[in-house]
Amino acid sequence: MLRLPGSARLLPIVLLFALLGVRDAQAGLFDDEEARRQIKDLSIKANERLDIVAKGQIELANQIQALRDENSRLRGQVETLSYELEAAKKRQQDFYVDLDGRLRKLEPQPAASAEPKPADESKPPAVEPARKAASDPAAEARQYEAALNLFRANKLKEAAAAFDAFAKAHPDSSLTPSAYYWLGNAHYSLRDCKKAIEAHRVVANKWPANAKAPDALLNMATCQQELADAKGAKSTLEALVAKYPDSSAAATARQRLKK
Repeated sequence: MLRLPGSARLLPIVLLFALLGVRDAQAGLFDDEEARRQIKDLSIKANERLDIVAKGQIELANQIQALRDENSRLRGQVETLSYELEAAKKRQQDFYVDLDGRLRKLEPQPAASAEPKPADESKPPAVEPARKAASDPAAEARQYEAALNLFRANKLKEAAAAFDAFAKAHPDSSLTPSAYYWLGNAHYSLRDCKKAIEAHRVVANKWPANAKAPDALLNMATCQQELADAKGAKSTLEALVAKYPDSSAAATARQRLKK
């Protein structure tokens, strides 16, 4: 039997280990490529997520800026509307003051008292009942006009005090219904609806034939509505329409009753 030298017998073993080494190297090479591929995929996904986050941040910043712009625009509109409302209130006050002056010019002036007849000396003098001090229409008009000027100047507290003082000092004056009416308006402008209702109710109840009575009822209904007294406001509006159907205040009352 032929015997191979020792080195020849080791050759297959060396070849076997060489083959195993090549296979392990190829496996390691494949593992490195897979890792690089996974890292590349993760990097791509991370970049995509960063792009999405960046776009979201940009969109959010744009929305915030848009909201700021809208808020600024609305603030400007509110300031404009507030100015226009104050101007409208001032024009309305001036209109009513002017209307009040025109109506007072149309009111009949108190007639001059007749001259006293000569006393009959044959008869004893009759005892006359005590009389009230004679009123001074000119002084009353000046006092009333002064209160009205305070209201026109938007000095509402002073105007309310002046109208109240006039009404108490001259309860029988032809200007007293107007004084109570403007007293109610002054209280309403001061956001005191309860006192405004009291003053306007005096006009409506004590002087129902006065030109300001319909407007007094309308103002009462407005105050009742602001005090959340919907039932009372409706009742006042219905009374206004029933008592003064042809007045401009009744036309407004009908529109409110339809709502």
